[in-house]
Amino acid sequence: MTPNASSLTSAAERGIPRDPWTRTWPSWAPSAAAVWGVLYATVQLTWAVTGTTVPWTPSRPYSPVAQLLLALLAVVAAGACLAGARPLSRPARTAVTAVLVATVPVFVVGMISLPLHFVTLVSGSGVESATGLAHVLFNTAGAGLLTLSAVSSRRRLRGRCVRCGQPHRGLGSGPLVHPAASAASRRTQVVVYALMCGLLPWAGVKTIWTLGGDALGLTAERWHQMNADAPASAQALASVGIDITVLAALLAVFLILGLMYRWGMVFPRWTLFLSGRRVPRLLPLIPAWLTAASLSAYGIGLTVYAPLTAIGVLPRIEASGGFTSAGLTWMIEFGGLAFAGLGLGLATAARSYASRTRPVCAIGG
Repeated sequence: MTPNASSLTSAAERGIPRDPWTRTWPSWAPSAAAVWGVLYATVQLTWAVTGTTVPWTPSRPYSPVAQLLLALLAVVAAGACLAGARPLSRPARTAVTAVLVATVPVFVVGMISLPLHFVTLVSGSGVESATGLAHVLFNTAGAGLLTLSAVSSRRRLRGRCVRCGQPHRGLGSGPLVHPAASAASRRTQVVVYALMCGLLPWAGVKTIWTLGGDALGLTAERWHQMNADAPASAQALASVGIDITVLAALLAVFLILGLMYRWGMVFPRWTLFLSGRRVPRLLPLIPAWLTAASLSAYGIGLTVYAPLTAIGVLPRIEASGGFTSAGLTWMIEFGGLAFAGLGLGLATAARSYASRTRPVCAIGG
């Protein structure tokens, strides 16, 4: 009999040592998703009734109708997660799958601005909107829990172990066998490096401004005036030619490299007392997945938006903040290429890393 969620919880009754909670996620993910759904719906309803401003864009808040719709989707998704953890007929399984496929992207889109909030906090700028940050974090938690529930449901329907995803008999608990450290395939490396090249125009232009040069019709003096209210840490970095957003992008590049090479699976020598130990699998994967989803969606949107305005399909971008109309259009395009390149590069590297590091239950070999 293929193991299911109930076998994970009954292991202790059979005299087998209880696994840490991270190993039994198929048993608690659906319930956690249901709790999230109720809490998310309650918060959205409260915001809608009280007229609380929750920013969708810097200049436009969510409407009460949108908040009510999000609350309804959260409840429906939560119900699908609970149903997916139980034996179902074929029509019911199809309905559960359809609900999760339709709702997960909604909450993924809701976490698009997560990297922007991260950069703002790291730079010392503070929280621009408490409700906006709370909304993004709620969406991030929901996207993660719904995805875990969808994965366990899919494995269960395919007759595989809900924990390791492999077809084997016996309990889906106990020790896991981890594969040896390895690098990503040459093809994956080529694709990821090509995607990261999208950073070059955006990072190059910003570096030119911080070093005192002019680009895209904007002078370095005007650039520094526009960033006069930036935190002291950001201004200190700019004084030596380092833009803080470029530095944040370089941290993402470091994460991508770790996902592609052996030192991302086993701590290297320069990590001192951690040297030689296995890197916890989710340590790089969680930030990679979260960042990849939001950056990819945001970057692709900008990459498509800029040329559509240039050819007249969408309203022309007006000059603003010292930029000419053409200069601002190019800057938006450069930003789109950078964010999309980073996001898709992270997604590609994370997919390879997840495949290369996927453990299996010892009983399944």
